[in-house]
Amino acid sequence: MNKIKLFNILFFLITFCVVEAKIKLPTLVSDGMILQRDQKLKIWGQADSGEKVEINFQHKKYNTIADNSGNWKIMLPEMKSGGPFTMTINEVTLKNILIGDVYLCSGQSNMELPMRRVKTLYPEELTNANNSNIRFFTVPQKCDFKIAQNNLDGGTWEETNPQSIQNFSAVAYFFAKEMYQYNKIPVGIINSSLGGSPIQSWMDESSLKKYPEYLAEAQKWRNDELISQTESSERALGDAWSAELDQSDAGISNHWEKPEFNDSEWKKMNVPGSWEEIEKPFDGSIWFRKEIFLPTGAEKNTAFLNLGRIKDADVTYINGKKVGNVTYEYPPRWYDIPAGVLKEGKNIITVRITNGSGKGEFIKDKDYFLQIGTEKIDVKGEWKYKIGAIMNRPAPGQTFIRWKPTGLYNAMLNPLIQYPIKAVLWYQGESNTAKPQEYQDLLSTMILDWRNKWSQKNLPFFIVQLANFMEAKPESTESNWAELREQQRKVSQTIPKTGLAVTIDIGEWNDIHPLNKKEVGKRLSLQAQKTLFDSNIIADGPVYESMKIDGNKIILSFKKGTDDFSKVSELKGFAIKGKEGIFKWAQAKIEGSKIIVWNDEVKDPIAVRYAWADNPEGNLKNKNSLPASPFTTE
Repeated sequence: MNKIKLFNILFFLITFCVVEAKIKLPTLVSDGMILQRDQKLKIWGQADSGEKVEINFQHKKYNTIADNSGNWKIMLPEMKSGGPFTMTINEVTLKNILIGDVYLCSGQSNMELPMRRVKTLYPEELTNANNSNIRFFTVPQKCDFKIAQNNLDGGTWEETNPQSIQNFSAVAYFFAKEMYQYNKIPVGIINSSLGGSPIQSWMDESSLKKYPEYLAEAQKWRNDELISQTESSERALGDAWSAELDQSDAGISNHWEKPEFNDSEWKKMNVPGSWEEIEKPFDGSIWFRKEIFLPTGAEKNTAFLNLGRIKDADVTYINGKKVGNVTYEYPPRWYDIPAGVLKEGKNIITVRITNGSGKGEFIKDKDYFLQIGTEKIDVKGEWKYKIGAIMNRPAPGQTFIRWKPTGLYNAMLNPLIQYPIKAVLWYQGESNTAKPQEYQDLLSTMILDWRNKWSQKNLPFFIVQLANFMEAKPESTESNWAELREQQRKVSQTIPKTGLAVTIDIGEWNDIHPLNKKEVGKRLSLQAQKTLFDSNIIADGPVYESMKIDGNKIILSFKKGTDDFSKVSELKGFAIKGKEGIFKWAQAKIEGSKIIVWNDEVKDPIAVRYAWADNPEGNLKNKNSLPASPFTTE
């Protein structure tokens, strides 16, 4: 073997070893990250066993040696806010690092809901977003029932700009914006949330010891074969149902979406509304068509079609061209129309709706319009319709495996616990309303466990209380949503360093995902400002404290500092219970710092409820317009 060839082989082996020896960093520790100020900072990763690791940061060096398993960690001292900085770890260089405040945002869909979903309410927020001091890290959505993962398999730190903001959590963004405006400290958001997830999916096994039902479920889904079979079987059933529907649907074979199709024999109904109130209830497909007339030049313009919300899935066409579709009931139907689709004169909007179960309908009290430039054309009112196909059975259900207990904790939460944070924002509970009585214990247990995991005894938790939702009821009745709000309220009053953002005045009766996320973020920011920086900040509406019976009246007292009530002509939302055990709507009035509640028919009152309903009408607020939480004196 000649010397040149030997040299090349040796050079390759040396280079290979160097490459192999390169340190590995967790996904969170990367370019653009925001590190938590005023806390000791842990930087960690993997290398070859015994390898020396050196961090060079802000003109100081820190050293360690990887252990026998190749793991290493270095603790950096507390640092003040600032940046951008560069950090080198052996041969790795991390750029554009800021020191600021890092918040973990978690929960279900109302925390996950991205800025693009609120663009119609806040268009300027998306177009004008440009702040490198607000950064997001969105955790990939995964589950794992076998082992608590130590690292994420994706995700990057992103600065706020008109492109990146589209996918940022709306609640988290508005919170971050408020916090940055408050103290000009860089804000890092780690968003680990998943729509539909119950709280037990965010808890580990040790936290669920009191709940054998949840533990058994978690253990059940450790079986990869079961997961594969379940998903495969349900997918096959769903595909078969959809295929049978499509084959039976006369609208598909006869192209009812074509503008030239003759729909003169079709029935008529007003949109929004439910066709099942006209026809008998059924599962299957139904088609709708509407004519609109446009002026000269329409073909040159782009447009925007808003079809509110539809139960369940839709495919929408204009003049025979597909302009969009949504596969389930919750997202809004917002469709961008390219130039050339519309035309002068008559245009036909066609919507094919598939409803697999429940009441099919165009949801009421939503916007339905076609917008061309600044002109909005109302498309509510009379539409023509015809049933495409009726199925003899509902669409097969789905097992949402990733919502099962411990799965999200293992894959989406445990990989974060070594990264220092300032506080947690928690928006979750809708998926636990079936069993609300256990929620206080579950949330309290989870909070204490997360605090232990982060080794922060008083890690602040700021909780969003469930918003008002569903149709208002005329009578005072029991409500699982009200009960869960009460459980959330109790957590905020019994666990130190927690705060409650009350939202019963900014929800939407017809949408579990209300769009006013700006106010939610603002109220969370007030809780954070008060807890973290200035105890004199008013962050709460009136907070119920105690009651006193005075004849046929009950006198309510509120926490000092929250009893500066906003004056109203008539207090609403109070109910009173007598010894017979029935709550009845009550009159209420403000007297100084007290509220007096009574009903002339109730002679011996024993308890009061406020805003105790799915969609309460309560209007008790402080002078800062912050609403009181629903409560019961029982």
